[in-house]
Amino acid sequence: MTSSAPYQVGESFVGDGVNAAHINTVLGDRTGPAGTAWATALGSPSAGHVPFVAVLRPSLPVKPLTLFVSKAAPATDEHGTHIWGPAQAGVAGGVADAVAEGVIPAEHTDSHVLLAAVWVNPGADDAEAVYRNNREATRNALRNGAAGLPGLDAVLDARDDVWNPFYDPSGRPRP
Repeated sequence: MTSSAPYQVGESFVGDGVNAAHINTVLGDRTGPAGTAWATALGSPSAGHVPFVAVLRPSLPVKPLTLFVSKAAPATDEHGTHIWGPAQAGVAGGVADAVAEGVIPAEHTDSHVLLAAVWVNPGADDAEAVYRNNREATRNALRNGAAGLPGLDAVLDARDDVWNPFYDPSGRPRP
């Protein structure tokens, strides 16, 4: 984290189709705005959106403490299982990977908190792919946040070719 920013923001999209993962992260000190946002989100659930602490296994939360915030309310029992099961496991694993790799310094594991906004498509149909994609997307989002990515040049270079997996104004086939 840079000394001028009280928190870092990261983003990553991994995979394709219904099992793709889209993660947004906010990492910051518990005593700063990230900590306030973390506690407020945990204490302010809304219909269909119940933030919860991500765990590596029952009663073993990942560190830094990570609040899993679903971007989509569970549409079906299977969708809810994909959110609570493989997506949560992937996020927890990705956070632990980021700590093991030094992306999140070990000394920040008790002083910082992480918010992870997580998209799980209601049509997800492959738990292993949901897990893999969320683990990689979480690790990538944290790396991107730590590195301050994307750079402004990349943003400006892409401004005339805007698209995403759900809409492409050009109509061109995309990967």
